Amino acid sequence: MAIQAVDDQARYHLDIETDDVDAETARLTDLGAVEVNRWLNCRILRAPGGHLLCVIPLHSDPGTFEKYAQVWD
Repeated sequence: MAIQAVDDQARYHLDIETDDVDAETARLTDLGAVEVNRWLNCRILRAPGGHLLCVIPLHSDPGTFEKYAQVWD
């Protein structure tokens, strides 16, 4: 877990690590999130409840990512 400052209302902020930023962004927008910004290779989304979240490219050790990644059908 990391704590970071955001230029928004004080609330929690999720980072979702993925090996396919475009596909994960599309999955989340299909569920009602709205893309509000981009930073480097990350996508910043607002969930339907108002919370911010980021979709970030893979930065974990590939073996660790593969072991713990959740695949959504």
